[in-house]
Amino acid sequence: MRKHFLVLTILLSFILPSAVFAQSAKVDVTAAEKKMAESITAQQMSDYLHFVASDAMGGRDTPSQGLDITAEFLAFNLKRWGFKPAGDNGTFFQKMMLSGGAIDPSKVNLKVGTGALKYGDDFFLLSGEGNGGGGLVFAKDGWMVKSKNHNDFEGVNVKDKYIVVKGDGFNGRGINPPTGITQDDLKGEKGVDWADPMTYAKANGAKGVILLASPRIQSSWSQIGGFLGRGRMSVEGLGGTPRGGDQTKELPMVLVSNETEKAIFNGETSSVTSESGFELKKTLSLDAPNSKTRVSTQNVVAIWEGGDPKLKEEMVAIGAHYDHVGTRPDAKGDDKIWNGADDDGSGTVAVLAIAEALATSKTRPNRSILFVWHAGEEKGLWGSEY
Repeated sequence: MRKHFLVLTILLSFILPSAVFAQSAKVDVTAAEKKMAESITAQQMSDYLHFVASDAMGGRDTPSQGLDITAEFLAFNLKRWGFKPAGDNGTFFQKMMLSGGAIDPSKVNLKVGTGALKYGDDFFLLSGEGNGGGGLVFAKDGWMVKSKNHNDFEGVNVKDKYIVVKGDGFNGRGINPPTGITQDDLKGEKGVDWADPMTYAKANGAKGVILLASPRIQSSWSQIGGFLGRGRMSVEGLGGTPRGGDQTKELPMVLVSNETEKAIFNGETSSVTSESGFELKKTLSLDAPNSKTRVSTQNVVAIWEGGDPKLKEEMVAIGAHYDHVGTRPDAKGDDKIWNGADDDGSGTVAVLAIAEALATSKTRPNRSILFVWHAGEEKGLWGSEY
């Protein structure tokens, strides 16, 4: 089975003293280096992987207890092998604070006129919080871009009202621009030279944004529900999320189904195909309490110092993400745990095995080796970006 790990032999040859790749395409592997690589066996990696990807880890979601246990397992081995901690405060953990949280559907209520709507069937809360009623204003795509002479809010007053917009996509940062508007068009100061629906709503005193589901979004309604049900969190210090948590009140953004759209426009003299924005006769009432929480997770970081007095200041980085997608209550069948043996349990234990091979060898590489196990890869490369 050892011959299956020739790739590791080649990898180690890059970081050990005999590597001459800078001078030649040929890499000579010494007997000592070959012995080091051969210390990595299939049984060793299988043992590690059966622990990391076991049901007990619950799929290693970010954040989760299973991910934390896996981090402790990595740190335990790194410590006993003599690695230098490269995390926070002399530990192997580089901590990341996450802000956000899952929404409790039972506490979110929405009415159009006097008709109560059902969470999951008729609407989803995409973000934010709020309570109280207000009028409705239709604002087409809901974008204002001066460089393109584009203003969907022309002629309408949104103050103390909910803005109804159409759109074919959304992400964690809001509603996607309409056709004809690209990121290159979003020049100047946000909120002054251009504004997405939520930015305009905040700047002009609106109560929130109501997004009408496009046919494409409606066709994926159940999948969207499963995605939103996992909760939405962000890393403090990345993507505009402030450190210490965002304590400001965020306006609500609600996605409504095609049936709810009919209820909104029923009886109106204009429709969603109108060439301009207009005020609707109906009112909307929303009760969406604050669901924000703060919780920590971590990258696992360690250094194996090189043996050369000068070259050890340089580092070769080796890494893998050790998270996966967790447990899905809505998954088909009896098995709800997504174990992630290959994504990326295999990479996780391969890097761990390389670390062990270095630690048990009598030969040190010239350069230092930086080992990083990243969290949150499945959530958008959180750990590697952080």
